[in-house]
Amino acid sequence: MLDAVNESEKLKPFELGSPGPMRDQLVSAVLAGKKVATSALLAQYEDEQEPLPVAGELCAMIGSRGEFIATVEIVDVSIMKLGDADDRLAHEEGEGFESAADWRLAHEAFWRRDVLPELRQPLVLDADTEVVVERFRVADRPGR
Repeated sequence: MLDAVNESEKLKPFELGSPGPMRDQLVSAVLAGKKVATSALLAQYEDEQEPLPVAGELCAMIGSRGEFIATVEIVDVSIMKLGDADDRLAHEEGEGFESAADWRLAHEAFWRRDVLPELRQPLVLDADTEVVVERFRVADRPGR
């Protein structure tokens, strides 16, 4: 078997939230099996000219210090309008959201604070804003 850390360098990085306490909490939720989905603005992918994730793709989940944590497999990718977020997504995000409304408030606050200022093109968040939703599973962890 190849060394998991060396093998992870060949995989696309899978980074959740911002490094620090937010990312640490999200990574812990993934490892505990509570977080099985994540979402990002489609405008982020377009702005960075980054291809969308693809179902079946393996990625290296990265921790706050840039360290390899685990290999995750993308199991589903969809694009939806922000206003179409439902309670299922809110629960799959594994962050304790009670409803889609709670999920939307938290995500809009994060995107306004950490994402929109970095985009080259201005973006207004509204019900029609397109969001990329990734559903995933932990495929492998070092030491398991």
